[in-house]
Amino acid sequence: MKFKYLILFIVVLFIFIVSFTLGAKNEQVVTFNFLVAEGTFRLSTLLASLFGIGFLLGWVICGLFWLRARVALAHAKNKVIKLEQQLSKQL
Repeated sequence: MKFKYLILFIVVLFIFIVSFTLGAKNEQVVTFNFLVAEGTFRLSTLLASLFGIGFLLGWVICGLFWLRARVALAHAKNKVIKLEQQLSKQL
């Protein structure tokens, strides 16, 4: 099971390294319009930043769903234990 996570980590790390390596060769400057401001960035920096922010945001969202599922599972296990105790008292 841990081997699967190691392979996943290596694949994600490889994607990051390749994207940063390819992006380092791109020196083109672009203007990026925010909601409140405007900035001039190198295209490679902008793409790497947005990719990183999207990656972290994805992990946070998935983590919240995982945490919600774990809490629901813990509540369900506690309810099963209480029901089993009530059943054993009735018998």
